[in-house]
Amino acid sequence: MAVCAICQKKPISGNKISIARSHVSRRAARTWKPNLRSVKAEINGEVKRVYVCAKCLRNGKVKRV
Repeated sequence: MAVCAICQKKPISGNKISIARSHVSRRAARTWKPNLRSVKAEINGEVKRVYVCAKCLRNGKVKRV
């Protein structure tokens, strides 16, 4: 799976909890994936195509080409 080139954000796993009743009784495994974008970015003076999460793009941590 892809990982953010700037902040190393990657998929994490945990449990999806069903709250159909008053107490938690059912759990199912699931993964939360980061919002990654494939962009052309200038890294160390050269243009590369890398995966960057949307948060890093918004905050200006990478210069898009």
